[in-house]
Amino acid sequence: MDLLNNLAVGFATALSLQNLLYCFLGVTLGTLIGVLPGLGPVATLAMLLPITYTLDPTSALIMLAGIYYGSQYGGSTTAILVNLPGESASVVTCLDGYQMARHGKAGTALGIAAIGSFIAGCFATILVAAFAPPLIELAFKFGPAEYFSLMVLGLVGAVVLANGSVLKAFAMIILGLLLGIIGADVNSGTFRFDFGIAELQDGIDFVAISMGLFGFTEIIVNLSKGETRDSITEKVGSIWPSRKELCKAAPAITRGTLLGSFLGILPGGGALLASFASYTLEKKVGGKNANPPFGKGNIAGVAGPESANNAGAQTSFIPMLTLGIPCNATMALMIGALMIHNITPGPQVMSSNPTLFWGLVVSMWIGNLMLVILNLPLIGVWVQLLRVPYGLLYPMILTFCCIGVYSINNNPFDVYITIICGALGYLFAKLKCEPAPLILGFILGPMMEENLRRAMLLSRGDPSTFFTRPISLVLLMMAIFLLLLILLPSIKKGREVAFKED
Repeated sequence: MDLLNNLAVGFATALSLQNLLYCFLGVTLGTLIGVLPGLGPVATLAMLLPITYTLDPTSALIMLAGIYYGSQYGGSTTAILVNLPGESASVVTCLDGYQMARHGKAGTALGIAAIGSFIAGCFATILVAAFAPPLIELAFKFGPAEYFSLMVLGLVGAVVLANGSVLKAFAMIILGLLLGIIGADVNSGTFRFDFGIAELQDGIDFVAISMGLFGFTEIIVNLSKGETRDSITEKVGSIWPSRKELCKAAPAITRGTLLGSFLGILPGGGALLASFASYTLEKKVGGKNANPPFGKGNIAGVAGPESANNAGAQTSFIPMLTLGIPCNATMALMIGALMIHNITPGPQVMSSNPTLFWGLVVSMWIGNLMLVILNLPLIGVWVQLLRVPYGLLYPMILTFCCIGVYSINNNPFDVYITIICGALGYLFAKLKCEPAPLILGFILGPMMEENLRRAMLLSRGDPSTFFTRPISLVLLMMAIFLLLLILLPSIKKGREVAFKED
């Protein structure tokens, strides 16, 4: 009964004219970002954070969430038609989706991708509504020791599931933790790592560092690569799959939805991990007798990953909303948006601001319905947008970034920080270091330090408090298990093969 009452509050909030408008704006931008290769949801969210400063917190979060799961829809369009992933989670869709398009089944591929994403999105939203309240009840039992251990697990998970070298991911985490403690110490007021620069005494602005590492870096990397679009399918054909095709895709949609819903909750998980895992699972299920073979236009190779990435995108909100822990870089930006509005992320959000919590959950249902309407009838519009040269887009994006960063504090120093972070981000890209762990470390670092100090104060300096409290001990043991797991030769080899495909 409480769930129905909460959903009633959510519908009343999400169906207001203002929130419907921002939901539509978010999913439309998300689709656009997914369609146009080279930006991605993380970079877009980083660029739009300054705009949310003037919005109502609920509207801001609804719009940002719409951009995130909307980009999962849009990314399939460019992957299928042009063989270029609009965002990282659509990499797998290129393998079979583009082959279907080459065989005259572009409309079928786009249709099944949209249907699978819609079903997965709706199911994942039900999970968020059902499991968030019990997790919040559990979270209220957390003390400083448990929160510290949970953040350790989150950072270890981000390392384990990060692309590429584990050592590089660890280095990025450490760098993020160090950047997070720049500025005045919360307890003593002592300035740390400010090097006598007055602007650093309040720490580095989250918007500046995220926009530099993601927004500026994406632009530089794309300009350095140039555009390599193969061809655009002129005639998409019917977007409604036949009954036979739906029956063939249904098991893959079911498996992808369930797998993506689970993997989205994991630290470091989300849409990218879910799509790769789903494709691997479908290849295992199909085996050598798959007709057509995977990589040659098998419809399950589109239905499974597309369902999984959308489910993973939406269930990744669960740890962010319930525990205040980001499980990927996008959720870290969501937490940044909450902090801009002086809302402390965590279990108290649901009790102190139920309209925000349940309004966001219900808006996901509404957003998924909007996305089906946007993606199926308007395929022709998105195809035309693929013709826009990237050279015309990046000057506008750069200008928007600089204005946005400056507008937060009216401080040109933040623009300089963004430029420096953009240069660093390009260096990281060349060294194949993923910036997502750095952002997670930057967000979680100050919270880890605060909870570590609180735990030590409450235990009067006894570090065994982290091992004598059951929940804290379990979380630390899980972190140690993950670390040991990736050191096993078979796991390490499998991980390298998986990310080599990326």
